[in-house]
Order: sequence, then structure tokens, then C-alpha cells
Amino acid sequence: MSYAILAVILVIMDQLTKYAVRAGIPLGGTKPFIPGILDLTYVQNTGAAFSILRTHTWLLTLTSAVVVLVICYLIVKGFFKNALGRWAAMLVLAGGMGNLIDRAVFGCVTDMLKTTFIDFPVFNVADCCITVGVPLLFLYVLLYVGRDEKKEDKADESAQLPSDGH
Repeated sequence: MSYAILAVILVIMDQLTKYAVRAGIPLGGTKPFIPGILDLTYVQNTGAAFSILRTHTWLLTLTSAVVVLVICYLIVKGFFKNALGRWAAMLVLAGGMGNLIDRAVFGCVTDMLKTTFIDFPVFNVADCCITVGVPLLFLYVLLYVGRDEKKEDKADESAQLPSDGH
């Protein structure tokens, strides 16, 4: 339950930062945020990371919706057996929801975080969640999926054996 609350908080943070940027910075405008590190730059992105598929917003909206629904289904079914899996799912879910809201409501994603110490595409809070969550999800699948089920099967088998071992 605490993971769900944190996911909701991250979606709210994402949407509040996007709203503040849309309300306070003209499109294409920049305001210093952390000097020498990060500026707030209002950009509308119809694509995915690095603006790929920018002419296929409908496909990205559909993909985001499917990912969000699949993650929700896996959470409800108890697929994520440990903290790593739950953290990964929560981050991917929060990031997917944040950008899905933008695509569904505005037809584009509001990006605003621009690094000033390195040339890197402008991004947002939802992108940060996805960028951390997806590798954690892969790590969870690599390290735990299949192994947890084997441990449960062994525990079930030992619980079914008579106490004398026969």
C-alpha cells in the first residue's frame, strides 16, 4: 500500500511541476533553477525519449496506457514478490501515468528539466521515474522471476510431506 501512495505522490509531483512550468514559463522559455546544473525550460514533446516517434503521439499514448494497465494487473496479481520488484513497478507506473495524462489531455508531454553542464534532451519527473524504474524492473526479472516460484514450490512440497519424511 505504501508503494501505491508513493506512486500517487510522484504522479502529483510530476503534474504540479508541469503545471507550474506551463503557467510560469512561455513555451521555449528558460529560467535558471540550479545554477550551472539545471534550468527549467518549457518544451512540448510529442515523441518519446529524445523525441523519437514524435509524429506518432497516438501510438505512444496507446503504449503508455497498455504499460500502465499491465503494471497494474501484475501488481494486483502479486507478481512483484519483493521490495525491488515493488519499487520498480511503482516507478514505472508513476512515470507512465504522468506522461499518459499529458498525452491524453494535451496531445504532448510537457518537459522542463534541462541540464546545463551537459548537452542532454529536456525531460520531466515522469521521465526520471521511468529511467530509474525500467532498469530496476529488468534487474528484478533477471534476479528474481522464476526463483521466487521455485522457493515457494519447495516450501509447499516440504509442508506436504509427513513429519517422518515418508
